[in-house]
Amino acid sequence: MKINVNELNNYLDQEITFSGFVDAIRDKKWVMFVILRDNTGKVQMTIEKSDENNQKLLDIMTNLTVESTVKVTGKLVSNEAVKLGGIEIIPSTIEVTSMAQPLPFDFNNLDGVLIDTRLDYRWLDLRNEKNMLARQIESTMVQAMREFLYNNNFTEIHTPKLIGTASESGSSVFELKYFDRKAYLAQSPQFYKQMAMAAGMNRIFEVAPCFRAENSNTNRHATEFTSFDLEFSYIDSYEDVMSLEEDLLIAGLTKVKELYGDKIKEVFNKEVIIPTKPFPKMRLKDLYQELHERYNFDIPEHDIGDMNAEAEKLTYKLALEKYNSEFMFIVDYAATKRPFYHMRDENGVLQGYDLIWRGTEITSGSQREHRFDELAKNAKEKGLGKDVEFYLQFFKYGCPPHGGFAIGVDRLTMLLLGLTIKETQFLFRGPNRLEP
Repeated sequence: MKINVNELNNYLDQEITFSGFVDAIRDKKWVMFVILRDNTGKVQMTIEKSDENNQKLLDIMTNLTVESTVKVTGKLVSNEAVKLGGIEIIPSTIEVTSMAQPLPFDFNNLDGVLIDTRLDYRWLDLRNEKNMLARQIESTMVQAMREFLYNNNFTEIHTPKLIGTASESGSSVFELKYFDRKAYLAQSPQFYKQMAMAAGMNRIFEVAPCFRAENSNTNRHATEFTSFDLEFSYIDSYEDVMSLEEDLLIAGLTKVKELYGDKIKEVFNKEVIIPTKPFPKMRLKDLYQELHERYNFDIPEHDIGDMNAEAEKLTYKLALEKYNSEFMFIVDYAATKRPFYHMRDENGVLQGYDLIWRGTEITSGSQREHRFDELAKNAKEKGLGKDVEFYLQFFKYGCPPHGGFAIGVDRLTMLLLGLTIKETQFLFRGPNRLEP
């Protein structure tokens, strides 16, 4: 079992074996200092030149390149003069497990390195402390949200990503050959989440990839992304869905702040702010009026009934100024701008919402239409035919009132740390990026 840097204090004054990357070599007159690194931190290895028994170790390290990997056996001792945690490894043997070639760029100093170059060598780019930390923070966020749902009687499911029809919109799906017929990559698990409600599963969630064949080249869009989806039954209104999302985000952000709040401030210069319930909420038409009066902004005619990127940025500004909140729910969207499966009330008002955080929409949620006749009518109104026939079958045999939402994990991390989507994703996929 590998001993990690963050566990070394448990092995003081013991002989250990440590494996990792060679981060730096400092060859002084009387001593050689070697900094070793793994994904949890760095430790110093010290080789005294005055000890003739160390000559073999010195020969190995003199001919070794930075970023090579080694397996070191030696004694772990305290030394207050050592800046890296006050401990050092005094080696007895060093085994070179791989030899690194010269690096194409210095991943510790990414200033001036083009993002496409970084993505071409993403496995090197990820060695940067900032990028390594982003992965750990995202993992903590997802783990905390998962645990919250498990503790609230949710069941995790896994829906297919290969589907037989073009689902919600035939224009933005990836088509592929599936034996002797066409198939598509799923845009979302929405239809299958609702199938689970019709099956009586009551509370489900999924964390999985989604695919959008949209030729969007922005700092927040990707053709493949990770979505955190959930759906639950026996709700009274979409406000039940909003309340659950508030609790979910508070749980995730609280855990992140507890474990990484100081580090996020130090490395990313971002404050992790834990919101309080309830998040502020505005009707769309009232928001339009506020944005006009405060910022002289009017929504373009083709976006009336919806939001655009500029409106989202100003909504964040408004939320801070008016409510001292980073979050804002927007409700009462036009039904023409939303999917057919969103419920509408007796006046045709959409029973759903968007959640804006730090100037960007992170969620579209709603109460779903669970009544077969109404759902079929909405689908017909949208011009959807055979592509949703299989979905409509789910509602023929009884289905409880339900609702849900999806959060883009990559976008959530991006906004939390102040990055772009290309920097945030483990491996970015966009219109012009399919490797590595």
